[in-house]
Amino acid sequence: MQVRAAEGADVPELLDLVHAAYRGHGGWTTEADLIDGGRTDADELRALLPHLLVVEHDGALVGCCSLVPEEERASFGLFAVRPAQQGAGVGSALLQAAEERARELGLHEVEMTVVSVRTELLAYYARRGYLPTGETRPFPYGVERNGRPRRDDLAFAVLVKELS
Repeated sequence: MQVRAAEGADVPELLDLVHAAYRGHGGWTTEADLIDGGRTDADELRALLPHLLVVEHDGALVGCCSLVPEEERASFGLFAVRPAQQGAGVGSALLQAAEERARELGLHEVEMTVVSVRTELLAYYARRGYLPTGETRPFPYGVERNGRPRRDDLAFAVLVKELS
């Protein structure tokens, strides 16, 4: 398993990976019961390229995340692991690599948002030191690249981890 920076040639495979993890019907991270349609698009992935990390295994991309530096914290997102590789340590390795990258950049916190009704994901991140701030952010209803929600009560919970 190798963690590396994403490259432009990775975009088609990244798009497939993200949709398999978020909108597929396998794996425990799917949101298919909450949101129809896509999770992102090629334009957004190309814009995020300088901030994307990928995990490659046997020549295939099996995980990805974004880590966007802000003032004193990094914004972590687009965290996806192929359903067939979930539970095999890919996500843990990727999360650790992202946190290390944030430290290298001199950042003191990592922030992420999680769909607030995803209690299993909130618990997963809590076990890894990401704590809810009490802040919520609106779900981007009407932004087609983020899918079509099946519910009208979705929001994002904001989680933060202090890096030591």
